[in-house]
Amino acid sequence: MSGTSPGDPTAEAFEAQRGRLHAVAYRMLGSHADAEDAVQEAWLRLSRHDPEEIGNLAGWLTTVVGRISLDVLRSRKARPEASYDDRLPEFTVILDDAPAPDEEVALADAVGLALLTVLDSLGPGERLAFVLHDLFGVPFDEIGTILGRSGDAAKMLASRARRKVRATERPAAGGPEQRAVVQAFLAAARDGDFEGLLRVLDPDVRLTVEAPNGTTVVLGATQIASGARVASGGATRGRAALVNGLPGFVAWHEDGTPLSVLAFTVVDGRITAITAVVDPVRLAALALPAPEQEAGGPADGA
Repeated sequence: MSGTSPGDPTAEAFEAQRGRLHAVAYRMLGSHADAEDAVQEAWLRLSRHDPEEIGNLAGWLTTVVGRISLDVLRSRKARPEASYDDRLPEFTVILDDAPAPDEEVALADAVGLALLTVLDSLGPGERLAFVLHDLFGVPFDEIGTILGRSGDAAKMLASRARRKVRATERPAAGGPEQRAVVQAFLAAARDGDFEGLLRVLDPDVRLTVEAPNGTTVVLGATQIASGARVASGGATRGRAALVNGLPGFVAWHEDGTPLSVLAFTVVDGRITAITAVVDPVRLAALALPAPEQEAGGPADGA
């Protein structure tokens, strides 16, 4: 936790801001762990300040978290070998049924997670300006202070980022067309239909697999189609899901332990990217839904 002390007015004021600060840092950094580190660093900096010298605590903390996040983003750009882009994103998995009211917030967050892929294409300054202004309503003058630029310059960065985001926007990930493409892929994989797989795979499709021995990447429709039947074997239960807002699939072993999580990116009727997690350690760490108790037979598409 933050190391704050119960009964300390400064600590209590900080804790009241914690959720919002974490949300800001997470949209900036794309990692809950990195976001928590940024929030913790903000607390350490606050603890070294006289609270009476801070007129607007919420604004001061937002500025501090923004600067910390900006430093992290710039560090990633300077050291691409250590970039977060080399790691698979954290997953939010929701079964692809009509959401009950208490699931709507989680669904909205998953769709928000899909935005992180787009945000990764922005420069650090653009990302900060877009996230703080468009997602959290921070005035441009305050954003300019964080960036060391004018408010007008911050506004221009946000506008440029907004254009990039809109240029990469696609139809809703959970739309019926995209779901149909994914189901066609799963059915072709189950049946060993090589030609069927090629019909739904983009020629330059990219498969990223997180396995116990590390992360591997396979490129090209032919290569992926050749291994799809083997990769889909072993599951006795499986259900369609939304994975970080993308159409996906969760498979389980007969004993109910998770076998794999798949997420698909579909563009113009073809799958352009597949992310698969088959590492039992990573799967155990995910907050996965349980398989249906009655689903004891082979899963559709498994």
